[in-house]
Amino acid sequence: MAWYLYLLAIVAGAAAGFINTLAGSGSLITLPMLIFLGLPANVANGTNRVGVLLQTVVATAGFQRRGVVDWPAGLILAIPATLGSIVGARIAVDIDEATFRIVIGVVMLIMLGVIILRPQRWLEGSPDVLLRRPGFLQVVIFFLIGVYGGFIQAGVGIFLLAGLVLGAGYDLVRANAIKSLIVLVFTVAALGVFLVNDQVNWGLGLLVAIGQMAGGWIGANFAVDKGAVWVRRILIVVVAVAAVRLLGLTPF
Repeated sequence: MAWYLYLLAIVAGAAAGFINTLAGSGSLITLPMLIFLGLPANVANGTNRVGVLLQTVVATAGFQRRGVVDWPAGLILAIPATLGSIVGARIAVDIDEATFRIVIGVVMLIMLGVIILRPQRWLEGSPDVLLRRPGFLQVVIFFLIGVYGGFIQAGVGIFLLAGLVLGAGYDLVRANAIKSLIVLVFTVAALGVFLVNDQVNWGLGLLVAIGQMAGGWIGANFAVDKGAVWVRRILIVVVAVAAVRLLGLTPF
């Protein structure tokens, strides 16, 4: 592989890590990159989890250093999400994802409208509904989000943010911190499934992970320093681009 491709993989990983930490859908950068580097789509899907895992370790540490991680809530919500991720990863091993991607693209367009039309809910959270012990509905929601995350990963952060802001009452900064923790936990389980099925290329995975770890650390500090207003702006752009890409409305 040419030397500049190694550099390109690291740069793509850094961009994905930054976007993943602030919003989600960074895998829309790394998945095509891994396929471009010669991996089959299913192996690229599994290999992508290596960078996601290491990126969320760094991002969660960054949020923890700034004191914005709600560990009890994050770990409780990580349980159904992890169980869901195992189911999703098992499905992803041998299923065609095209129809699934179209459905998710439509859902993201709907979510984009919610983010734009209800800005204060995303910026300030809802202290009156802030959950310390998730109820049955929240458990189901995070299980389904985990299924999606285990299946394809791309965009799962956006759904987690929606669940944490709209369903659990957090503002975007704290929601991002908990999101990183949840993704960290369930990615361990999903990666295990791909490893068992021999769908992980460690060399390329670790190469992209170098960039993702740097992007994750920068993203965590950016979120805390700039606050929910800037995170929401980035989220709007990322959701719009992700929806367009998932619906196949771009030539790239």
